[in-house]
Order: sequence, then structure tokens, then C-alpha cells
Amino acid sequence: MLFIALLFNTLNLQAKEIVIRAARVLDGHGREFRQAAVVVDAGKIVRIESHPTRVDIELGDRTLMPGAIDTHVHIGWHFDKNGRSNDDGSGETPDEYAMFAAENAYATLMGGVTTVQSLCAPIDKTVREFANRNTLPLPRVLTAVDPIFDSKLTADEIRDKVRKIAGEGADVLKIFASQSIRNGGAPTMSQEQMDAACGEAKRLGLRTAVHAHGPESVKRAVLAGCISIEHGALLDQPTLDFIAEHGTFFDPNIDLVFRNYFENKAHFLGIGNYTEEGFAEMQKAVPKALHVFQMGLKTKGLKMVFGTYAVAGSHGRNLQELVYRVQKGGQDPMQAVVSATSLAAESLGLGNQIGSIAPGHEADLIAVDGDPLRDITAMERVVFVMKSGKVAKWQHHR
Repeated sequence: MLFIALLFNTLNLQAKEIVIRAARVLDGHGREFRQAAVVVDAGKIVRIESHPTRVDIELGDRTLMPGAIDTHVHIGWHFDKNGRSNDDGSGETPDEYAMFAAENAYATLMGGVTTVQSLCAPIDKTVREFANRNTLPLPRVLTAVDPIFDSKLTADEIRDKVRKIAGEGADVLKIFASQSIRNGGAPTMSQEQMDAACGEAKRLGLRTAVHAHGPESVKRAVLAGCISIEHGALLDQPTLDFIAEHGTFFDPNIDLVFRNYFENKAHFLGIGNYTEEGFAEMQKAVPKALHVFQMGLKTKGLKMVFGTYAVAGSHGRNLQELVYRVQKGGQDPMQAVVSATSLAAESLGLGNQIGSIAPGHEADLIAVDGDPLRDITAMERVVFVMKSGKVAKWQHHR
């Protein structure tokens, strides 16, 4: 980790302004600039320059864009020393747990994701603190700290819980409004409970992210004024229309989460509801989730953002989800990039700070080898990463 820190701090140029040029620049809002440069000063973006008089970082035939934003990860979830899935550090020392979380965060940044929303565990706060110091190569972290999942809580008890979570420094409130997809995804929270949770969060200025799979749990969350719906693998067209009409964000997780579970089945099997029956339910959910996503693409006004539900085994592979959305889901490549940049930033309430190459925004930038608008697999070839003006990764072009 000391070597990584030294690398992070020595790869930064001393010029007052850093000029980064590439064959293509995508601004995160759907615009493309050819043979342009991005000017960075003091960790902030200054401008896009069409004809720079000098270049400090030449990226060649690559595509420069805002760093990706993954709106749903679990940064501390890892495979422990015994090769078993571990989501809370049980059986480990706090130091070991923290290092596993830092390892995941580093892999995530190297994979081109400069901001994550981690939903949720107390360890997220530690990673967030060190990421904010910007002395280690870690992505920006937003966290829910502790979720609301107990369906036996009364409305008043839920409000108390929301106040407690807000007091612990959460950036967002995570609410479980339905069962896991492995258990069928049925609703677990009443309308009164959802109203209490999202209403109190709104009063405190806290965003809300709701785990919900089916139409009824999603409708309750939307009616309660919650900000985003996570998963939604069992939704129908009327419910997608309902989400869009209310301006609620939708974060479908349609590929990486499932594929990672199947590829690493032995690491999960036998823990909690990771049973043979649970894996069978996930297999059934894959085509359903893809169908929901494809319906979502045709739903007028639906704000569908990029989130992967990255758990143990998938940190650093986040952008594979974007490739799947384009190749299998049929999403327009530029819109896929927008969903992972400016739209994702908007959903986090950070649209004026990250997710765009615009004056005054954080200099969170990545470059990929190739042109993702013509070959989306370029998103898996991240060759340059800058977080808040510091270069974390730079593979020189040949």
C-alpha cells in the first residue's frame, strides 16, 4: 500500500495546468470532440480545448471521458483467506477487513470507476475517509452505512432508525422493500413503512435507495417519494411507466452480479440463502432482468442509471456490465456512457460536481483504448485514470 501511495503522488505533473489530449473526448452529456484536449488545474476541469498549444499527457488513439460512476456496489464484500464470501469481516481482524475493502476499492478505480455508492456496511465510512484524503488511489465513496431491512419495525421505529443512520454520517438511506430474488422478491414493507422511511429521509435531506424487485414493492417506494429503485428484475411495463412519470431513478443490475455468482458459486454456496434453490432462482432471473432493461430503454423519460451490485469477485470488473447492456441489451453506446457518467452523478445529487467534463467539475477522468461508440468492449481496456486531478494509472500508447 505504501508503494501504491508513492506511485499515486509521484505520477502527477507539476505544471500549473495539465493538458490531456486524446483522439476522442466524450463529455458525459452525449457530445463527442475529435482530437481535443481536456485542461485540468488544481484538481478541477478548466475546459475542453480543440487546438491546444501544448500537451502534457498524450493519449493517442484513445477515448477520454469522465470517470465512470457505479451507483450500487458493496466495496467491503470479499473472498476471505479461506476463499469464502465474507460481507461483514466476520472471523477477521478489523485490520484485515479494512485491507480487503481497500483492495476492492483500488481494483475498482483501476477498472475505470472513480465514484461508487456502497450500499452498505460501516467499513464504507473508513474507505470513504481515506478516499476523501486523496493520498491513496481509491474511488470517491458514498455510503449508506447501515440499511433498514426489519419489516417488523413500526413507522415511528423506522423514523428513529433513519435519524440514527443520518447521525452516523450516511450519504444515502438503503431500504429493503422486498425479499431477495433468491427468495422470490415479494414485498416486505407496507406503504406506511415506506412513507415513514423515505419521508423522514427527505426531511433530513438524505437520499434514498430502495431494494425492490416486483411491481408492488416498487410502487410503494415511488409513492413514498424515494429517490432510486435498485434491481427491479421482476417489473412490468406499467410499473416502468410509473417510475418514469414520477421522475424516480432506476438502477437495474442485469449481468455482472449474476455472472459473478455463477462463476464463483463454490465461494458462496452454503452461506445464508446461497443454496442450490437460490442459485436456480437467479438463473431464472437473468432473462427476466434483461427483458426489464430492454423495456426500460423504450420507456419514455425513464432515468436508468449504471449500477452493478458489485460484490466479492466482481470489484474492478464493473464496466463489463456496460458492455453487456450494449451488446445484449441493445442500448446505444453513447447513452450507455451517459448513464454511467452525468446521469449517475445526477442520481447521487452530485451532477454539478462529477460525471461531466465541464468547467469546475472534479478532474475525474479515464481513457479507454479504442472507440467505445463503435466497439463497446473498449470500456474494458482502461489505460488512464485520474481522480481529483491525480494520475492513478497511465499506460503509455505505443
